[in-house]
Amino acid sequence: MCTSHEHDYEHDQCETAQAGAGRRSFLRATALLGAAATAGVALPTTAEAAPATASWRPDTDSRRFTFAVMPDTQYLFDGPSIDKAPIEASLRYLLEHGKDENIVFLSHLGDLTQNGAKPEFAAIGEAFGLLDRRGVGYSVLAGNHDIKSSTDDQRGSSPYLDTFGPQHFTSKSTFGGASWDGYNTYHVFKAAGREWLVLALDWRLSAKGYAWAKDVIARHPKTPVILTTHELVVDDDTLSDYGQQLWDQLIADHDQIFLTLNGHYWPARRATRKNAAGNDVHLHLTNYQNRYFGGAAMIRLYHFDLDRDVIDVETVSPWILGRAAKGLNELERQEIELSGDADRFSVDIDFKDRFAGFDPVPVRAARPASRMLLPGTAAYWRFESPVSGTVRDLSGRGNDLTVVSVNGGTLGWSADHHPDQPGHGSLEFTGYKSPLKGAYLRTVDGAPLNSATFRDGYTIEAFYWLPADWNASHNAWAGLVSRTGRNGSVGTVTDDPDEPLATLSLSDGPGPQWAVHPLNQQQLATNWGDETDPEIWWHLAVVNDGRHTTMYVQGCPVARNPHAPAIGIASSGQPWLLGGYEYADKIDQILHGRLGDVRIVSRALPVSSFMTH
Repeated sequence: MCTSHEHDYEHDQCETAQAGAGRRSFLRATALLGAAATAGVALPTTAEAAPATASWRPDTDSRRFTFAVMPDTQYLFDGPSIDKAPIEASLRYLLEHGKDENIVFLSHLGDLTQNGAKPEFAAIGEAFGLLDRRGVGYSVLAGNHDIKSSTDDQRGSSPYLDTFGPQHFTSKSTFGGASWDGYNTYHVFKAAGREWLVLALDWRLSAKGYAWAKDVIARHPKTPVILTTHELVVDDDTLSDYGQQLWDQLIADHDQIFLTLNGHYWPARRATRKNAAGNDVHLHLTNYQNRYFGGAAMIRLYHFDLDRDVIDVETVSPWILGRAAKGLNELERQEIELSGDADRFSVDIDFKDRFAGFDPVPVRAARPASRMLLPGTAAYWRFESPVSGTVRDLSGRGNDLTVVSVNGGTLGWSADHHPDQPGHGSLEFTGYKSPLKGAYLRTVDGAPLNSATFRDGYTIEAFYWLPADWNASHNAWAGLVSRTGRNGSVGTVTDDPDEPLATLSLSDGPGPQWAVHPLNQQQLATNWGDETDPEIWWHLAVVNDGRHTTMYVQGCPVARNPHAPAIGIASSGQPWLLGGYEYADKIDQILHGRLGDVRIVSRALPVSSFMTH
């Protein structure tokens, strides 16, 4: 905590994201605890308050996890006015919701106490015993109020060290080690299938402290680092003098540090800076001691989601929310939800890209074409080099492709590909209308595929990528894979007779569409996928089991799959196209984008047999 007579950086003014997944259940679970605390009766024991499991076991493989943060609690541990109830409510919240929110670690940001006195530390140490008895991983650090002098981490013994020195953490699986003076520690927790490192640094690092921190990072060269300390950010996009020193001497040159967390000042603020590697570092100030009941041991929850590449952040007060059943006073009602931009927000991070400089994800090796030739493979094409002449059907069934140019259009080639694509390469189509121009591929006359009807089922797979300049006005409704021949050429139809017999196309969304004339119908049956963003590689599959067809995007079934029976694909003996779409037996649109491996199998495949596996 910073008081007005201590620093010139004092901020004494009073103060679009999503709430945590467990908010409603949290309100129910904490109401009883809050009522008990309000009534002055004994709080439940640890076993009663957290009955789920005997030990703390987060899901270390889940790509969604929560990192909890608790800032300055000093006003709750101030000489004769010690009140453990708020912090115990917050710690019990972590125990009770550790499983459903996959809480993996807690970091306290310093100023645990107001005066750094032994009785104050004895009380807060007893509160943290709730976590100790369950083996929960956490870190603490010394703030300016936790020590009796303004010296750096070479100050020697203190009540802080007596309670929260390295000896306190040695039995924890997450504890990594400490500097020789004991004021700096590091911790390693496992989440999302990897290790993450927390640096818990004293509020004033010495030269030895800096050297120790750099050595820890060097000994964990592939581990992302969350740096916690008491003082760093002072205002939006502004660091304190000491915070600037931390940036210059430690953070800027260590790309592994992607997130920093500090307290000391208020209200909550954020900054983002580019480090020496050109990557963003997110620096967050979290402190609520200026709010009602000294902040009531509020906790900030960082919900990591590595699939969505985001950290959703929320701030909750288990103690105040838990008192709701009893009835809240005027000041409590103002604190029940902190919904401002500084307290509830999202941080977009492409984790793979952000960590690539120190721990790049290995590129999946290309797989031999022979491994893709499952029983029933009717055709398989891949593009690992520029097209010149004929593209061979690697299934060996003779469904070779030739290039068709429209108004001088050509096919390009790129080494770019879907990360799980078997072949490493793709064709670059530059279709445009109007006027129509580009090039596409066509199966040779007499290819067995031209007359195949797939009565027993089929699986058609393709990888595609669209550029940022894809425009519906000029590029919509191009085919990825299509069968030529008019819809009306195989008998009486009840819909447009000039549509092709089958086309896996991209709508004006752009989103995938599979429109096919089944053998048992007199009209096209259509599967619709959701819109797919440009500049992302997508895997698309349509699977027919002999009765029904399901579309999959990235291995996930879409919503709009028709229930009517659809058997096979009608044929008039005409060629198939890659990158082209015909209407009324004339080429009408050409793909603008990249097309990777394409495979057609004459049976339904499970997702586990798709080319991405």
